This record gives sequence, structure tokens and C-alpha cells, in this order.
Amino acid sequence: MLKRATLRKLTIATCALLILGILYLFPTKNDTRYQTEKKYISVTENKNNIFLIDENNYVAMTDIVINNKTPEKKARELLETLVIGSKKSEYIPNGFKAIIPKNTKINSLQLENNLLKVDFSKKFLDVSLENEEKMIEAIVYSLTSIDGVKKVMIFVDGEILNALPNSKKSLPEVLDRRYGINKVYDLDNYKDTTKTTVYYISKFANNYYYVPITKINNDARDKVEIIISELKSNPIYQTNLMSYLKANAELQDYEIKENSINLSFNENLFNELEEQKIKEEVKYTISLSIKDNLDIEEVIFSVNNQEIDKCSKKC
Repeated sequence: MLKRATLRKLTIATCALLILGILYLFPTKNDTRYQTEKKYISVTENKNNIFLIDENNYVAMTDIVINNKTPEKKARELLETLVIGSKKSEYIPNGFKAIIPKNTKINSLQLENNLLKVDFSKKFLDVSLENEEKMIEAIVYSLTSIDGVKKVMIFVDGEILNALPNSKKSLPEVLDRRYGINKVYDLDNYKDTTKTTVYYISKFANNYYYVPITKINNDARDKVEIIISELKSNPIYQTNLMSYLKANAELQDYEIKENSINLSFNENLFNELEEQKIKEEVKYTISLSIKDNLDIEEVIFSVNNQEIDKCSKKC
């Protein structure tokens, strides 16, 4: 009798352990551990660039997780993240902050022929004088980082925004990256001005990110030459911005094709001559700068007429 009771207890215990094991290996949809793992997987797959305000008050490029796939839904998610105190605030990386005034609503979004029309609520106009131009820059650069969006029109309660809310400085009806970002003026005169956007590196804690600076001056050189020259300048006049391109790295020649450019340098482009590798920060600062100014999808790096590396559309 005692043996039977003991055997029964062992059988029940074994079955219980078997059931618990099955539940652990194959959790239900309501299991929080399972949902957390699924959410973690999506983090590595669905990132998109966004331009937020960094601790030095620059409009800087970082990335966030985007759960939507269509351009309009991506745009809405990016814009909601740019609104101060929104539900998306928790996705903003450390060292960055939003800039669109609190409680601003997105009334509508319409994408047609690469032109995205965005209509905001009237709270949008509550931006400060100090931040109004940066807000437009953050919106334009964030939205044009989405595949399929090249231009932006901004409306407020159905009326097109043709001037900044406080300074009343006029705005183009259609905005794109030619509007510029973190603008720096160095003009001898107001004739024959040029705009060139150059990407630098900045750092928060142990994280590096990119800051674009649009330089407005009377430099008559080709934009490619300006970009390489600016990135070689050392030290940079903004002391918290960095470039790792060596001062003795010479651009010997370049060739522009339909959607690509081949940049031919001397051997000083390499971080280490023996390894013949380009420093990642050098590759990205050059490529991001070239792509913004020339609307090119692929940047090819060559040394002594031999292709060494490339940065494609999703580089």
C-alpha cells in the first residue's frame, strides 16, 4: 500500500514538472517574457534615422526603433517622437531631446510623388524664437531620411507655413535638405553664396553620433573639394565636433556617375597602412556629406586606382 502511494506521488510530481517544462519552452501569447523577447528582436531590425537636439543644442542624427513600415506611418511615428513629452519620448536615446512644442497634434499626412504634406495643430506655433529654425531643420531632415520622401510641405490647421512663427523669416513652400541644418555663416558678400553640409562626429557618454553643419559662404570650389577640405581641417572651430580624416589625406581625383561617385585618395586615407582599412568614422562622415550635397546613393573609396571600400544607400 505504501509503495503504491509513493509511486503515485512520484508520477504526479513527474507530470507536473513535464507540464511546467512545456509551458516554459512554448509560452502563451500573454507570457511577458515571450513578448519582451519578440520586442527585442524587432529592435535590431526596424531602426530609422531621426534628428533630435543634443546636449550642445545641435540638431544631430541618431536613430530610433520604428514599428511601422509604410512611409506615411513611419513619418507619423518620427514626428510624434519629435514632440516634447509625447508617448514616444521613452524611445529617445540618452543625450537627446525633442523640439516640437508639447501637445502638438498631427492632423494629417499625405505622400505623393516623394512629397510629404504634413498638417500640424496650432500648438506647433508655440515654439520659441531660439528653436523655431532648428525645429524646421529637425522635421525636414528626419522625414527625408525615410525612403520615398524627398520633399516636405508644412501646414498648420490647413494653412501653409510660409514664415517662421516668431522671426517671420520666410520659408520655401517646399522644403528639402537644401534648406540646411545647424547653419554657420561666413560671408564676404551676399552674392554667389554657396551652401555645403558637412557631417562631423560628436560624443555623449561612450556613444558617438553625427552632427551635420551647413556652411554658407562664398567658396567657389566644387562641393566635393569643400567637403574633403573641411573634414581635413584640424582643429575644428566647434571644439566638441570631430573629424578623423588625416590632414595629409589627398583627394587625387573623383568621378561622378548616375547614382554613385568614385573618390580616389592617396594612401593616407588608411587608418593603418599595413591593414589598408578606412576608419569607419572617416567613411561615414565623407559619405553622409557627399550624399546630402550631391543626391548620390553610393560612395566608392579607391586608393591608387584600386577600390577599397564603399558606402551604399543603406550604409
